[in-house]
Amino acid sequence: MSVVLIFVIAMVIIFALVLIGIYNRLVALRQTCRQGVADIDAQLRQRHDLVPNLVNTVKRYATHERDTLDAVIEARNTAVANPSAQSETALRGSLDRLLALGEAYPDLKASANFQSLQGELADLEDKLAAARRALNAAVARFNAAIEAFPAVLFAGMLGFQHEDFSRLAASEVGVVDQVPNVQF
Repeated sequence: MSVVLIFVIAMVIIFALVLIGIYNRLVALRQTCRQGVADIDAQLRQRHDLVPNLVNTVKRYATHERDTLDAVIEARNTAVANPSAQSETALRGSLDRLLALGEAYPDLKASANFQSLQGELADLEDKLAAARRALNAAVARFNAAIEAFPAVLFAGMLGFQHEDFSRLAASEVGVVDQVPNVQF
């Protein structure tokens, strides 16, 4: 074999290995983005499951606060039926008003069930914020990897497109099929 042929074969092999490495790295980063979306969805599902339990607990103590309870239930149902960042924000606001009832009702504030559910909700909100930060970081890494040389030369051809940070809103689907109805 001639030296030129060996050199060409070696270059083709090196090129193929680089291309495989780029592809595998981009696939791994894309999967991290998808996992971030799934993590947010799981946290939203837990939040939606917790709302009926919290409402039932508050009902026992604050029966004449029907408007607040109805607003929470309506916001939760809207968030489940039409998932969006706006409906999740409305749900969060109504939950804040519901938790504020604990200040107005000392018996409710002292209820172990209410305190437990309030703690769970606070923990879920912290986890949700962490999942959002993780998704934002994953999207930033993925987008940077697509734009970096030499991946920028091949990413489009290999089917990789930029992830959108606004995808976060679309990921907040949190569809809940059957919510357990726990009464205290």
